Amino acid sequence: MAEGPIDLIRLEGDGNSVILRVAGKAERKRPAQADALAGEFLVDTPFVRGTLRTWVSPEDLRQWQQALDSLDAGQDIAWCEGKRVPWLFIELDKDDDRCQGTIKDHSMSLTTVTVTVPLVDAWFDDAYRRLDSVWETWPMSEA
Repeated sequence: MAEGPIDLIRLEGDGNSVILRVAGKAERKRPAQADALAGEFLVDTPFVRGTLRTWVSPEDLRQWQQALDSLDAGQDIAWCEGKRVPWLFIELDKDDDRCQGTIKDHSMSLTTVTVTVPLVDAWFDDAYRRLDSVWETWPMSEA
């Protein structure tokens, strides 16, 4: 098991990065409330740098698994779209090994940032490993 935060999502290269760092279980306000993980998106480029807090539910992790499967099959994805948390879009560049990762904060700052990074085949094995690590480190239940 990991000690400390785990980067569930790590898109980086060419001086740019989009990372979703999970820090651990969030405190529940009510005993019957579903488990969630506290996380933070970190965006870093030579032009823009920022962070955005978020929460990740068990359903979000299952949907991230599906999103990874879709990306691996060559499809663009929208993760957490329509939810109260920040949305992540990943669009693949069909001409080379790059993608555009877009974080959209539709509720607080009303800001959208798009970052272009390399996305090579080896990234997928690492992404699945990161997801497994989050599940193993912080088992969660749904209310």
